[in-house]
Amino acid sequence: MPNIIEITDFSAPELDVYARLTETQLLSRGAPEQGVFIAESPRVIERALDAGYAPLSFLMERRHVAGQGAALIRRCPDLPVYTAEFDLLTQLTGFALTRGMLCAMRRPPLPSVEAVCSGARRIAVLEEVMNPTNVGAVFRSAAALGIDAVLLTPACSNPLYRRAVRVSMGTVFQVPWTFFPGDAPWPEQGLSLLHRLGFRTAAMALRDDSLCIYDGRLAEEPRLAVVLGTEGDGLSPSTIAACDYTVRIPMSHGVDSLNVAAASAVAFYQLGLLHTATSGGGP
Repeated sequence: MPNIIEITDFSAPELDVYARLTETQLLSRGAPEQGVFIAESPRVIERALDAGYAPLSFLMERRHVAGQGAALIRRCPDLPVYTAEFDLLTQLTGFALTRGMLCAMRRPPLPSVEAVCSGARRIAVLEEVMNPTNVGAVFRSAAALGIDAVLLTPACSNPLYRRAVRVSMGTVFQVPWTFFPGDAPWPEQGLSLLHRLGFRTAAMALRDDSLCIYDGRLAEEPRLAVVLGTEGDGLSPSTIAACDYTVRIPMSHGVDSLNVAAASAVAFYQLGLLHTATSGGGP
């Protein structure tokens, strides 16, 4: 029997995760093991469940209980389902921006870099990409274009921030990822760790000595890490200097660079998807 709970008190603490807690507060909830994130829309929630993420509660319009939310409710029959008409739910901060359904979920422990990279041939590394929209877009491209895993430096936006999850269309649940740990500070120790794991590193940067992204040497690398930088300044000079390759995307009409999300799609297509196609499959 579904556990349907009609919302009558918007100050109820059970609704804090949806209405009143910031992303930073959701991240820890007092301790890392208590971290929570919000998934929105039936498709994204379904992908999270398929990936093994643990749900805590649903929040949805009343019409979705017997509609597009019905299959999810049957899948999680003991979960609290908070519901009301849409005009009432819009009183909850941000709910008007969703597709009628939210799910609070438990954040799992982060895997190690070694675990995430096990068996991977092509990975992406994000350095200080702080916009969650860009992080989500990079993950969507990674999932579609043959990237096996994503690693993030500590200053990056968290892939489980609500906007990142939404923009990624739930692919943050499909592509393995983690942050570099504190005992492997970026870039020196982080890049050294990648080299020990057998990866050659390719910094996406505009320099006179940069290789064109079509250079055959890149495609021939059995394990390659594509390193992308922050939205404004790109990669740090120390990161570029420590990478094995510096790579550029050819431009025309006087355009000097692409947004990091757009650049990732081009790079992943050339270095990820095409490599997979020519090598006969993924890991």
